[in-house]
Amino acid sequence: MKVRQHRRNVVIWSSSGQPACRYSAPRYSGPRPGRPARIAQVRRCVRIGVLLTVIAVRPRWGFLLAGAVLTAIGAIARDGVTAVVLIPGLMLLWQALLIPADTDAHRRRRAQLERELAAFSTPAQRCDLEATLDRYPDAATGEMRAILASQAMAAAGNGASR
Repeated sequence: MKVRQHRRNVVIWSSSGQPACRYSAPRYSGPRPGRPARIAQVRRCVRIGVLLTVIAVRPRWGFLLAGAVLTAIGAIARDGVTAVVLIPGLMLLWQALLIPADTDAHRRRRAQLERELAAFSTPAQRCDLEATLDRYPDAATGEMRAILASQAMAAAGNGASR
């Protein structure tokens, strides 16, 4: 097979408004034709990176958000005092990576535990459950106590009495 020669008899169906001669000054002063493709590639890479980060970092939102904000501020303001926040921002991002992720099995188990603890709805039932939990160390009952506290705060926020 032979490499095709450059075609010299090209027919132009629509004009772009550019001068025919390639050495004259262009009338349009916008971005070069190759630039939008590069911008699109960068945006695509950023979107994919953010999506992967969101998938991998669900339980670490607080550290990730604070780290991203501080890092962005430090990177934008490289000169001056505000550049100092770059280091804590990077440290928070690193800490978000070190926190172990919750598995789907852990989330399902916690949701089931929350449903079971919601069955203790009257004040007498809650007192009995809290008295039972007081017999065990906090390390063993910490998750249940946290769920009960969040349910109590949600009930107080809804206007329901305990």
